[in-house]
Amino acid sequence: MIPVHDVNPLRRTPWVTYALVAGNVVVFLLMPAAAHSLAGSTTLAQLCDLQAFTERWGAVPSELLRNQAPGLVPTGRAVLSPQGPGCLLGPPSYHKVPVLSVLTAMFLHSSWTHLLGNMLFLAIFGNNIEDRMGRLRFLLFYLVCGYVAGYGFALTASSSTQPLIGASGAIAGVLGAYLVIFPRARVWGLIPVLFFLPLRVPAWLMLGMWFVLQAFYSTGYGTAQAASVAYAAHVIGFVVGALLGLGFRRTRRVRSDW
Repeated sequence: MIPVHDVNPLRRTPWVTYALVAGNVVVFLLMPAAAHSLAGSTTLAQLCDLQAFTERWGAVPSELLRNQAPGLVPTGRAVLSPQGPGCLLGPPSYHKVPVLSVLTAMFLHSSWTHLLGNMLFLAIFGNNIEDRMGRLRFLLFYLVCGYVAGYGFALTASSSTQPLIGASGAIAGVLGAYLVIFPRARVWGLIPVLFFLPLRVPAWLMLGMWFVLQAFYSTGYGTAQAASVAYAAHVIGFVVGALLGLGFRRTRRVRSDW
């Protein structure tokens, strides 16, 4: 089910949510992935360029757990070796701080569909969580969920050298908080059955089904993309967000704008 709109009025403008959406879009437009996806075809040189970019700014599980960057990284150059064409490795020309890479990775996306899907969920559900928590609390909450999801995923894939990118872990935290704070809020969604069928359902049903699917996919079953999508990060972020959201469930809305 694709969410379109929730029936949950706001008390104030969700500036932090808007800023996060805008920041993710701007960063994606500056990434090599944006130009490559618009071009329609990708060359080896472009792939090497993107690989070097994500290695530098993405969160690599093995680096996070050791708190140490590798000695050899993709340089962004394509080469032809006796084994065939590939991407050249070399000593890094930059200093990477693994703990900060979780933050930068939260603003990177691999494609337009990856970006738009994440921003759709953030825009629909993030505004009400910001409204309930207050702006600074919401921003801190968002970052905490993203960090815990990133490090939690690293623990499940400790030897992985595949860079983790995307805001999905943090946004999953937003969904978890929404589920416990506004379980009865109505959400309009589109169900792809031959054609897109509009349907209004309670938030607990839509978000509960989303969580169950993510948990199922994290086992490696049900999807061919299990190896390339960090479903475990989604699950961890969602659980953390739900637990933190419990503290705002029965409290009155924060009076201060901040």
